[in-house]
Amino acid sequence: MAQLFKEDELPAAQAPEPARLRVYIGAAPGVGKTYTMLEHAHQLRAAGVDVVIGFVEAHGRKDTAAQIGDLEIIPLKKTQYRSVTLEEMDLDAILARKPETVLVDELPHTNVPGSRNRKRYEDVLELLDAGINVETAVNVQHLETLNDAVARSARVTIRETIPDSFLRRADEVINVDISIDELRSRLREGKIYKTEKVEQALANFFRKGNLTMLRELALRTTAEQVSVAAAEYRRAQGLEQAPVPEKVMVCLSHRPGTERLIRNGARIAGRLATNWYAVYVQGARGHGPHDDPEAQARLEEYRRLAKSLGAQVVTLEDKHVGDALIAFAKRESISHVVFGQAARSRLDLLLRGSVVNDFLNEMRDTTVQVVPMQKSRRDRHA
Repeated sequence: MAQLFKEDELPAAQAPEPARLRVYIGAAPGVGKTYTMLEHAHQLRAAGVDVVIGFVEAHGRKDTAAQIGDLEIIPLKKTQYRSVTLEEMDLDAILARKPETVLVDELPHTNVPGSRNRKRYEDVLELLDAGINVETAVNVQHLETLNDAVARSARVTIRETIPDSFLRRADEVINVDISIDELRSRLREGKIYKTEKVEQALANFFRKGNLTMLRELALRTTAEQVSVAAAEYRRAQGLEQAPVPEKVMVCLSHRPGTERLIRNGARIAGRLATNWYAVYVQGARGHGPHDDPEAQARLEEYRRLAKSLGAQVVTLEDKHVGDALIAFAKRESISHVVFGQAARSRLDLLLRGSVVNDFLNEMRDTTVQVVPMQKSRRDRHA
């Protein structure tokens, strides 16, 4: 007699495999991420795969435009915004077409206000949930946790970012790499930006020192992703005993600059492939925003950022910040902690004590990182 199954009770052998995500990552614009992605698309089509372009931006580069060739392109969706007509990737059209694989360029892009998803990477997640394989491209400086390091080195603020957790969702991360001299030569030849922008780019973002740092970050990020994937595979296959998991805690504050702590903690957690917590202690004098609307708004923004980067956001109530953090760290077996601390006088340290010192004295086996912070206006006038 035939056995019947409900749709959500299909035997494992019949369950569809999850859609696959391939990410091409590079150190800078012009290394060839989009070109390589298009090249692979032609290989897929030659192998009989139904592949389409959801969004590809050639940026006026002739070689990239030529590489599109006769690949099927899903027409862009025209959207009216503030009397201007803008073109966006048509998510609904791709879902209706339902190809096996879709190419989605410019991953960190922010969609037009009113779109179903705020960011393009969220569109990609929706495509994956629908069972469509996605190939996409991103520059390493758009990873959220690298934002501060890149801003300091490149002298630019990267406003469009993606959470590192998106990269961990990828089945494959491919580093598209060329030498720094070759990249700068491409720039001089007008293959990356228009001629009038070349000298400014060479003196700023495309400085050798900055490109060296970005190239190292791209290589390291790819290596970390491969290492984490390999470790997870070995554990899933029972090839090694799972180690005692390490855990990361970031101590939240309402002070300006706390986003640096959050990105730092998320980066550590990513390297360790572990859970992490963003912990705020309220109820302590001098440690809460209380009647300061700006500080309260900052704190809420920090909580949202931490959550978007994969943290479990925790609020503790205690008059003594150090005691609360120590108790939480012991209870959760925290192995790595990120603190922020503003410069203070010796007298102030003697009179008020130091949460960091108290923690170090009590939690000697915990790795502690202290990130310098600026004083808030309330602190300066205390």
